[in-house]
Amino acid sequence: MAYPSVYPTGTTIYNPEKCWNGYTLFPGKSTGAVLIDMSGRVVQLWKGLDGFPNKLLPGGFVLGTTGQRNDRYGFQDMLDLVQVDWEGNIVWKFNRYERIKDPRQKAQWMARQHHDFQREGNPVGYYVPGMEPYVDQGNTLMICHKNLKHPGITDRLLLDDTFIEVTWQGKVVWEWICSEHFEELGFSEEARNTLYRHPNIRPELGVGDWMHINSMSALGPNKWYDDGDQRFHPENIIWGSRQSNIIAIIDKKTGKIVWKLGPDYTASDELRCLGQIIGQHHPHLIPRGLPGEGNILLFDNGGWAGYGAPNPGSPTGHNNALRDYSRVLEFNPLTLEIVWQYTPLEAGFIPPLVSAKFYSGFISSAQRLPNGNTLITEGADGRLFEITAEHELVWEYISPYFGKYKKMKNKGRALEFNMVYRSYRVPYTWVPQLDFPEETPIFPPNIKRFRVPGSPPFKAGKVTMIKT
Repeated sequence: MAYPSVYPTGTTIYNPEKCWNGYTLFPGKSTGAVLIDMSGRVVQLWKGLDGFPNKLLPGGFVLGTTGQRNDRYGFQDMLDLVQVDWEGNIVWKFNRYERIKDPRQKAQWMARQHHDFQREGNPVGYYVPGMEPYVDQGNTLMICHKNLKHPGITDRLLLDDTFIEVTWQGKVVWEWICSEHFEELGFSEEARNTLYRHPNIRPELGVGDWMHINSMSALGPNKWYDDGDQRFHPENIIWGSRQSNIIAIIDKKTGKIVWKLGPDYTASDELRCLGQIIGQHHPHLIPRGLPGEGNILLFDNGGWAGYGAPNPGSPTGHNNALRDYSRVLEFNPLTLEIVWQYTPLEAGFIPPLVSAKFYSGFISSAQRLPNGNTLITEGADGRLFEITAEHELVWEYISPYFGKYKKMKNKGRALEFNMVYRSYRVPYTWVPQLDFPEETPIFPPNIKRFRVPGSPPFKAGKVTMIKT
């Protein structure tokens, strides 16, 4: 696909009458936590507050991190998880999961948090009517890293994923370690062989990021549990592994996996109808009180992931599932029936010819809004947009915040990118420091006629038929 090199940033489309209006929070590359109104105006910036992700709490508080471990020695390890107030003052902090002494570094405590966390009071980390996260008490769930060996998986050192629960006072009161449940994950013999040889090694560190879990949230109150299905206990936890293409629910008390999807999406007719999910992000149960409650919503990235038999796209069997477009899926967790989706077809692109026009092979997310709309983060190219249940595009924003990717250079210069890991929409009432903003529509130009200043204006030419 060829992508434009010149394009507008900021809000490019806005229909106030059809949007669920509020503030949108996202991590701006090399900037901090950015809060914008619907017109794209920055209403607050918490400079230097990184987000993996950032989440806004009622009262104008924000969760994020003050820094990351030196990437020579760790991969995506955040030093801490903090809560700051409107002025940026730290009012809560956790960093005491593991004390680490890196080469040529002072020993220090680290949270090693990555990818997701949830504050008690709200199961998913975004606005749900009647389920407000606590701001001055309560426990916090988070995904963390732990380096360990597990000979049953591989003889390489693993960068394992753990879930921990931390009290307001910073005490770890619960821990779940992924590798301890390897036999419950359902890998085929071919996948296990590939995983043993290549557990998704991070070359710069020599560790196997074998699962790369990137999402974790509590189920919260739901109709499945009300109907007697114990697998959906409100305290149970749903998570998604980007590298293995697995989505699972664990019993909070026993740690055992009680519901699972993947890694094999051909094992039944229902799975084949759902289709192969690849490298997904943000799978979660839509909470009670929102349209679609009880269904699972996720961003199915496509891209590259999985372990299995070698194929032409994957001679080693590592990253053996490949697809060059994305999908947003909402499906019933019992029947696996797709209830709603947003694919290149719904986006208006002719499949398969231009399916890659809706494509983010990594990061990204989807949030169900109270009016039935969905906020989607197409993260790789910094695009946030809101669509109705009928797939109408009613708001679009392109991040103007670019960072440098120092690991990859062109002619000695680091490549730039404006990727957004995840974004969240919150109601105006969560930010009492601000007056409600004006909601002025933004109409996009007709791109067939729009020209950069200085270029010739559009003029339809005559068509001459050539006889042969």
